[in-house]
Amino acid sequence: MRVAPGIDIDESELREHFVRASGPGGQNVNKVATAVQLRFDVAHSPSLPAAVRQRLIHLAGRRVTKDGELLIEAKRFRTQEKNRADARERLARLVARAAEPPPPPRRKTRPSKAAKARRVEAKRKHKQIKHLRKPPKLTE
Repeated sequence: MRVAPGIDIDESELREHFVRASGPGGQNVNKVATAVQLRFDVAHSPSLPAAVRQRLIHLAGRRVTKDGELLIEAKRFRTQEKNRADARERLARLVARAAEPPPPPRRKTRPSKAAKARRVEAKRKHKQIKHLRKPPKLTE
């Protein structure tokens, strides 16, 4: 299963377990196991580079067990097939987000002397405009 450029997850690394779902479905909900629990062992997966593995564990948060297994539950739809596809797509999106390298840290910059001068000049002009709006003082 291709999840990101250069990252393929082998089907044997995914484990699916079907359980009964709550929600819409009428009486069918009590009889048929349509919800999917997709498990992917992030910590021991040979498909993921180390950096992606660490970012994925961080991104997944509470969905990762203590053993390093990612658990995705899909029960949005009434059919097993749709829930299965939904779970796999959510896994692919999560891994794709983890595969993106983080942005470089922001480097602090200071305004140049000319920029400071322009700012002060703009403030001076604005002050002058406001000063001209005032009515003239009457002297007695």
